Amino acid sequence: MRAVVITEPDVLEVVKVDDPTPERDDVVVAVRGCGICGTDLHLVSGDLGLDRLPLIPGHEPWGEVVAVGSRVSNVSIGDLVAVDPSLHCSQCTPCRRGQGNMCEAWGAIGGTRSGAWADFVLAPSANAHRLPRDLPLNAAPLIEPVACAIRGLQRLNPAPDEAAIVFGAGTMGLILTLMLESRGVGPVTLVETNADRRDLARKLTRAEVLTPDEAADLRAPWVLEATGNPRAFEAALSCVQRAGTFLVFGVASPQATAQVSPHRIYADELTILGSMAILRTFGPAVDAVARHADVLAPLITDVVALENIEAGLEAVRSGTAVKVVVDPTISAA
Repeated sequence: MRAVVITEPDVLEVVKVDDPTPERDDVVVAVRGCGICGTDLHLVSGDLGLDRLPLIPGHEPWGEVVAVGSRVSNVSIGDLVAVDPSLHCSQCTPCRRGQGNMCEAWGAIGGTRSGAWADFVLAPSANAHRLPRDLPLNAAPLIEPVACAIRGLQRLNPAPDEAAIVFGAGTMGLILTLMLESRGVGPVTLVETNADRRDLARKLTRAEVLTPDEAADLRAPWVLEATGNPRAFEAALSCVQRAGTFLVFGVASPQATAQVSPHRIYADELTILGSMAILRTFGPAVDAVARHADVLAPLITDVVALENIEAGLEAVRSGTAVKVVVDPTISAA
């Protein structure tokens, strides 16, 4: 099969590799789409560890089951599925506490083992979620990011009819904004530096969309940082009103730092939360995308062939796109 392989930081090749073969509890999925996200940019640049390389990235896949192991019973050949990339050991203390996303041996398809920027991807059958027949397939690539967003909102637990501010109008910021609106949270303000993304956000959401300077004096009880940028983190934290809650959702480089006032956290009784990946939210995400596909599908702005992966990555880096999807079934431009 063809696969995109990161051989060293910022070096990718489309090469031929062996087709995956399922063990008894595995499935092989013919990839029909797989998103590119900010975490992938960190992987490509080597920010998340050179020991992972070489690696086939891609952790947001959906497609058709083409092979199953001898003990697989939850899906069948021909089923359309979305794949939860999370890999938990189920044995360590966090896993036994039900905190699999804190697994001491945590891994991810496309993050620590071969992923789905390829013709086929191998996954544990338990990670394959059958798609409802009425789910519009143009929204299927958004199931994994929606699962992450649902986890974040579970952590935040915002109250309806209270103001929220979201920093970042990329894929995750827009998904979080749309989901806040669907839960009755509001008014929601979306803060974004990129003018093109601000224009698109105004078309896709009901939120007021502002530049960071325009939002500098705003305060809200619920503030979400969805960029991973340390300066955006600092600006977002300054917008949390007294006794408010701040969700750190964006994936920053592990080496990134930001300035924080411990006194303000104490004096204002701020609550600061993190949200890491997915935890029992993939199934609910399938249902959510099926219900809200008409709102979510427009977030996919670019679809590229495997051979055009560099163009897809550049669209994500530059901010000219919202959600970019790699589709191995289409021909290179």
